[in-house]
Amino acid sequence: MQSYVTELRAILDHATPALLALSDADSARHPAPGKWSPREVIGHLIDSASNNHQRFVRARFQNDLVLVGYDQDAWVALQKYQDEPWTQLISLWRSFNVHLAHVMASIPASVRQREHGRHNLHEINWKPIPADQPATLDDLMADYVGHLKHHLRQVLGSTWDVS
Repeated sequence: MQSYVTELRAILDHATPALLALSDADSARHPAPGKWSPREVIGHLIDSASNNHQRFVRARFQNDLVLVGYDQDAWVALQKYQDEPWTQLISLWRSFNVHLAHVMASIPASVRQREHGRHNLHEINWKPIPADQPATLDDLMADYVGHLKHHLRQVLGSTWDVS
C-alpha cells in the first residue's frame, strides 16, 4: 500500500480525538485578524478533500494531469464554516478522508505512477511541481496528505504530528 494512504489513515485516527477535544469557543476563535479559525481551516480541508476526490477520480480517465483549481478563500467564505457545529465539521472531514484513503488505495499503480509531461501541479499543488518536470498522480496524492498535515498543525499546534 502507498505510504501516504497509511499516513492518511493514521492522521485520521490521531487527529480526530485531538480536534474533538477543542471547545466550541476555541474552534471558533480566529488566531489573528484575517486568519481562519479552526472551523474555517477544517472547512477548507473539507473543500480540499472534495476537490481532490474529483481530481483523483478524473485523473484516472485523462492522459494528462491538468486539473481544475478553486478559490479557497471564496469557498470558505461562501459556505460559512464559522457557523457550522464543530463536531459536525469534524465528522464530515473524517468521513470524507476515510473515503479518500479508500479511493487512493483503489487506483492501480500503473495509473498512479504514470508520468505526465503535461500537468498543472505547479498551480494547484500545495508544494508545486515545476511545469517542465513530469508529474504523477502519486505526486498529487502525497501532496494532498502533506497539505492536510500542514493545516492540522495550524489548528493543533506546530509540534502536532502523528504519533
